[in-house]
Amino acid sequence: MGVKVLERFPAGAPRGSWPAEEYAAARRAEGEPATVVMDLTSDAFLVVVEGRIEGGEQDREEGKGEDGRA
Repeated sequence: MGVKVLERFPAGAPRGSWPAEEYAAARRAEGEPATVVMDLTSDAFLVVVEGRIEGGEQDREEGKGEDGRA
């Protein structure tokens, strides 16, 4: 399993503004289990969902091609 990044938000948002949390809440309202994590390297908040990364390393390890087919 991996994570898929839905959106990135810079950490320097105005005080009292939580755009990443608002975006994640909107995705959760649509039924997508979005959460917010902090990427310290890029100093940004990431809205992510857990699951398979399509065409990612895990697919190649399982013998699937770039298009996800075996």
